[in-house]
Amino acid sequence: MALEISGRLLKLLPEQRGNGKNGEWVKQDFVIETTEQYPKKVCLSAWGDKVADLHRVNVGDMLTVSFNVESREYNERWYTDIRAWRISANSGGAPAGMPPMPGEIPPPADSMEGNEDLPF
Repeated sequence: MALEISGRLLKLLPEQRGNGKNGEWVKQDFVIETTEQYPKKVCLSAWGDKVADLHRVNVGDMLTVSFNVESREYNERWYTDIRAWRISANSGGAPAGMPPMPGEIPPPADSMEGNEDLPF
């Protein structure tokens, strides 16, 4: 199952490293927030060489992430992993309707589209 999600990068969590039966591994979790009317925060995992893709983006950047979802059972409990297999930065800033990030200056109110209901 391959899915895709777009949103603003909220947080990069620390890298995790270890050794397994197949050698050394590296993983980094990151959180994005969708740009829907009711935004959702989603934590995804980047493994191996995909961790390097996260080094090219900054908190606040708009991303599109392709990912797979997989669940597994351990001791009669289920765990779900959302594993990113493509991470790409979107250019062009925030989509319409997104609040500005701290430090950004919002556009003037008279330049905003969609104000057809104003009486002047």
